[in-house]
Amino acid sequence: QKWKSSVSLRAEMPPCDVVPEKYQSYTYDHMLKIRERNLSPTLLMVYKKPLLLHQGHMQWLFDYEGRRYLDLFAGIATVSVGHCHPKVTAAAQKQLARLWHTSNIYMHPSIQEYAEKLTSLLPDPLKVVFLTNSGSEANDLAMFLARLHTRSFDIICFRGAYHGGSPYTLGVTSVGYYKHGFSSGFGCTTTMLPDVFRGPWGGSHCRDSPVQTIRKCSCSEGVCYAKDQYIEQFKETLNTCVPKTIAGFIVEPIQGVNGTVQYPKGFLKEAFQLVRERGGLCISDEVQTGFGRTGSHFWGFQTHDVLPDIVTMAKGIGNGFPMAAVVTTKEIASALAQNLHFNTFGGNPVACVVGAAVLDAIEEDGLQQNSEEVGTYMLLELAKLRDKFEIVGDVRGKGLMIGVEMVTNKDSCHPLPNEEFGQIWEDCKDMGVLLGRGGLYRQTFRIKPPMCITKKDADFAVEVFRTALERHVERAV
Repeated sequence: QKWKSSVSLRAEMPPCDVVPEKYQSYTYDHMLKIRERNLSPTLLMVYKKPLLLHQGHMQWLFDYEGRRYLDLFAGIATVSVGHCHPKVTAAAQKQLARLWHTSNIYMHPSIQEYAEKLTSLLPDPLKVVFLTNSGSEANDLAMFLARLHTRSFDIICFRGAYHGGSPYTLGVTSVGYYKHGFSSGFGCTTTMLPDVFRGPWGGSHCRDSPVQTIRKCSCSEGVCYAKDQYIEQFKETLNTCVPKTIAGFIVEPIQGVNGTVQYPKGFLKEAFQLVRERGGLCISDEVQTGFGRTGSHFWGFQTHDVLPDIVTMAKGIGNGFPMAAVVTTKEIASALAQNLHFNTFGGNPVACVVGAAVLDAIEEDGLQQNSEEVGTYMLLELAKLRDKFEIVGDVRGKGLMIGVEMVTNKDSCHPLPNEEFGQIWEDCKDMGVLLGRGGLYRQTFRIKPPMCITKKDADFAVEVFRTALERHVERAV
């Protein structure tokens, strides 16, 4: 007999004015068979009964049976301005009818127009752009550039970092379940992650977030003991694990795959200075934090008051269209011009038009401000659930980049077992809310929705999450 909960959902899903088209492709079971037979087994599907999605509109997704879901993961922080955003869709359609592809051996209007528009949003001297197709490819190129320019080889990254799945970037991806059984880390050194919730040091004032950890803090005004201790660990890595000169340090302003992990305020500024003393370049991986998602700033590095030497970006740059970019200085970019470097699809006419339309939509729809307002509101509402439920260990983030870390209890902070986490995740999906999952132990809910979501959407999502937590408590009794 199927277990039934006495807990009921007290909120209705906000309305949507789009009626999905009728699904007309293969049956669900036939789709599963094709996937098993013809698609790579590494393509992960989540949920016990995988979703077969059919259509999207802004913050909403529809499955093959017409069920509607509030999308709080946005194709892994990728759909920045909304599914099938009318302005972006129209721009792509217009360009598709005019010119698809030339490769960048010729000029076409959109590559110059986009390069100017994108680099105008970055501070001097970050004004030279290489257009690529994915975040892995962008980070791959950034590492290559750092090594070429400095004529050094060693690159430092944080444990818990995710910078891509290509053989080169796997060296700086430090999440165990992405690692394969071959050498991929030559010249890449991991250092301690300054995680103020799960790490050895942290307090109640460390991070740039409306919600702090529940750890006690005894620091005096203007002093952060946790930051100082993590900097000492960073210095130890520099003094023991790498040569006197290094190629660089690659960092996400907020870690994404690892569950929205934030560092103590001021840490990156000191770390960047230490790297530059060794001749290294500082690379900011903005694949998940860029394009206004953090709310207060357009780029994640700006929230740390630092200026990187190289910035990489992808995901939200194209609202789901496959494109990415590396932006750097003219001096560093010139290192690549010593020989030929070529990318067939980078700067594709359609990609550039889509990218420009995304930038317009962010500005015209006020999405950076919306990320700040709705994200802060949602963080504070989720913090109330952290205070109420023993298994909600930490709520953190900035703007619409949010993590909710689940634990067995707040004293031990042991990760919530996979089966229990999975049931809460499934319950949220069944009630119409799609959440991401991350963390070294897959113990953190990742909330990175299209930046167009509203406070009513946030209320609905928090209520669904509360209901799922109450059902978990009921099951545990």
